[in-house]
Amino acid sequence: MHALQWDTFLGRAPLVLDRSQAMSALEGKRILITGAGGSIGSALTKALLEFAPRQLVLLEAAELSLYEIDAALSPDLDFVPVLGSVTQPALLREIFTRYRPQIVYHAAAYKHVPLMEQNPFAAIENNALGTNVLVEAARAGGAEQFILLSTDKAADPVSMMGASKRIAELIVLAAGGKAVRLGNVLGSEGSIVPLFLRQIAFGVPVTVTHPLVRRYFLTMTDAVTLLLHAACAGPGVLVPDLGEPIAVESLARYLIKAMASANAIAFTQLRPGDKMCEALLSTEESYSEDGGLLRPVRSPSLPASVLEEVVLQLRQACQDRSRERLLQAVLRAVPQYQPGELIRSSIEQTA
Repeated sequence: MHALQWDTFLGRAPLVLDRSQAMSALEGKRILITGAGGSIGSALTKALLEFAPRQLVLLEAAELSLYEIDAALSPDLDFVPVLGSVTQPALLREIFTRYRPQIVYHAAAYKHVPLMEQNPFAAIENNALGTNVLVEAARAGGAEQFILLSTDKAADPVSMMGASKRIAELIVLAAGGKAVRLGNVLGSEGSIVPLFLRQIAFGVPVTVTHPLVRRYFLTMTDAVTLLLHAACAGPGVLVPDLGEPIAVESLARYLIKAMASANAIAFTQLRPGDKMCEALLSTEESYSEDGGLLRPVRSPSLPASVLEEVVLQLRQACQDRSRERLLQAVLRAVPQYQPGELIRSSIEQTA
């Protein structure tokens, strides 16, 4: 992976962090990172160490991922590995009572679009309801900042994953927090780059869903820069300037050339929940300011009473495993959501 020149591929220079500004926001702080063992969570954790935090609390649901980030950090550092999920209220209360984190970076999420189309309850329970549990614990624990790692798929979503992240945004916005929308992070675990590289290594065709599919891409370094900068930004939905979306076919051809391979490209079809092209803003959103690493967005919100009712409806639908009521609650929160055929047909089958 080290031989790949992502800046050349993206056609833009790396994002530059105002380190003194970030230092003033992060130095001496107790910081909780959820999903700390994931690709972005672990990269963020290591980057935060450069800003002299008082303590890092690393929450991770996957034992192996937590083991790996724990082993990667020096034992001389003040960090606490915690094995558990954001869906566990008692655990979160214990974390905030015992360690009193001042800043929360919420990176824990289920992110695989087709899998979440097949597992809508898991998407909502983890991404939406888990965020709600964490926000409540952070509020009760007196946290100063709550920063959600969000996704472009939350803008006018057509997937349950995207809809679940939009609900997470609404929950965070209602609490005065921040939601940073990122595109596809190049090389992150479970993403398209490792898949393409495996296909190239095995000499099989590189599979692209459609010749016209385009995505917003950014490097891991840029993603971390944006999250560090978010600690200096105001509340709301925050969106970076990632240039124009890039054809996924171009990424495939770049990797084939970089690996000095002769692999063919095979076009398949859009998967359940896929868009032809993602957007960083929904049709109902607009930028409220120009310039900067992260631009604040005017984004619709839900009244607190409605949001509370939606959360209760989502929780009950998940408990009862009612796909129909789950979809009703999701659409109440995110009327722009366009459920795909897999979701609609699964409701018809259980009706």
